[in-house]
Amino acid sequence: MTAVSTTSNPALSLLRKSGDQRILCLWFPYLPADRVARQRWGRSWLSKGRPEHPPVVFAGRSDNAMRLSFLDREAERVGLRKGQGVTEARAICPTLDILPTDPAADRALLEALADWCDRYTPLVALDAADGLYLDITGCCHLHGGERALLDNVLSNLFALGIEARGAISAAAGLSWAVAHFGDGGVIDIDAAQDVLARLPTAALRLPADVIGPLDRVGLKSIGDLLPLPRAPLARRFGPLPLLRLDQALGLEDEPISPRLAVPMLSAERRLFDPVQSEEDILALAAHLAGNLKEGLERRGEGGRLFALLLFRVDGRVFRIQAATSAPLRDPERIALLFRERLSAVHDDLDAGYGFEIVRLCVLTGEPFETAQEDFSAAAGENRSLSAFADRIVARFGPESLLAATLPESHVPERAAVLSPVTDILDSKQAAGLGRQATAAIAQGDRPLRLLAPPEPVEAMAGIPEDAPRTFRWRRGSHRITRAEGPERIAGEWWIDGKDHPARDYFRVEDDSGRRYWLFREGLYGDDTPLPRWFIHGVFA
Repeated sequence: MTAVSTTSNPALSLLRKSGDQRILCLWFPYLPADRVARQRWGRSWLSKGRPEHPPVVFAGRSDNAMRLSFLDREAERVGLRKGQGVTEARAICPTLDILPTDPAADRALLEALADWCDRYTPLVALDAADGLYLDITGCCHLHGGERALLDNVLSNLFALGIEARGAISAAAGLSWAVAHFGDGGVIDIDAAQDVLARLPTAALRLPADVIGPLDRVGLKSIGDLLPLPRAPLARRFGPLPLLRLDQALGLEDEPISPRLAVPMLSAERRLFDPVQSEEDILALAAHLAGNLKEGLERRGEGGRLFALLLFRVDGRVFRIQAATSAPLRDPERIALLFRERLSAVHDDLDAGYGFEIVRLCVLTGEPFETAQEDFSAAAGENRSLSAFADRIVARFGPESLLAATLPESHVPERAAVLSPVTDILDSKQAAGLGRQATAAIAQGDRPLRLLAPPEPVEAMAGIPEDAPRTFRWRRGSHRITRAEGPERIAGEWWIDGKDHPARDYFRVEDDSGRRYWLFREGLYGDDTPLPRWFIHGVFA
């Protein structure tokens, strides 16, 4: 960025203060048409030239009529416009190729382009349905400067069959305005206000009900707004025009929200010769994991969630994630995880003509605790268990290996939950939970099997508050010979409410030696409903 002399203009001064931020705005004016053209004529259709074909438009229902929603360049050349009725458009061009709008397909293409832009910066945000924001602060020197980066982006998109316009400036609003209504390019801080002044008021991203009144009073360009007093403008047209103007000038911050979480650490390899084989990909993943190890050691952390990004030469990006049950730094184990993941997604991973960029990211991490090993080999067993769990989960998914956890709840159906192993912090905690569950079962206070949900039974007791003498369950009658209880368990008022009835549990044994866990829901009283009996579990 060129140095700037001192000036008294407050907008330019603030732009200088925020000048370290550089935002690239990409606009795809013919995104739906480019999508269809790539399907019909191939990704290189722009380079080869458009074949002889009628203009292509996309129509959807609006205001109880079929109207044009999107046009290609040829349709614009013959005089068609957005919002025009289909009948009128056919009268102008009888050979018109009219297609239905497909917002889902357009969105998928836009997200694929956002994935492709990850090669330049991880800070990529969607802009409506036809644009992207790229925060390229600190990235430009890796691509030869801002002008070289912009040229590289636009030329590569052109080669992929996508027509795009782009602009780089210190403010997202200014980049958007120049990309949509200007000539694009790189806007220096010195020229920011002059470039903005030549653009129409629509370049401020104002709705039509604000642009109309501005045009009627002669305020048709942003240059007409800049010298006017702000208070009368706000009273007559509302605060939005001034807010958008301040955002474009850098007077107001406009944060860019990336569509994906920014990784803690990342390492990538750009390849002169693209790779295709799985072994080459895994070798690169192991090499990149070794590069990440030093960064994790400096942080005192280990990775819990890793992502391997494979950028194919034709623009498609494959994103493969692998989670661990404990913080991990070992490059060999990280590569082994992705070996399992690649085996699981083998049929969906099409290398095509090869991958030109391989990137390994640490998405989440946790403190890595180093332990002194002794002769008991307990630490090695914990690592073996963690490695086994990670490989199973990587191959078959997080729901393939579950562990019992004991939440803080006294309600039986909430006292134990099966959770994915990767949700448990480390192998020591998993072992501790296993010991707690074993101790709870060994006490014999709870049955081995709980019914979910508890099933109603017909029970008869000698006196109302006593244990049942007989009960009928699943068309079978049971005569009780022994009973223990009651054990009263109240509901959790913060979940069930204050009026939830309490339960009286009984451990009973019938004349055949089978043991059950029954409970009576509710209490006997004048103002309460008659209690009901349920069976909640079977001991043996």
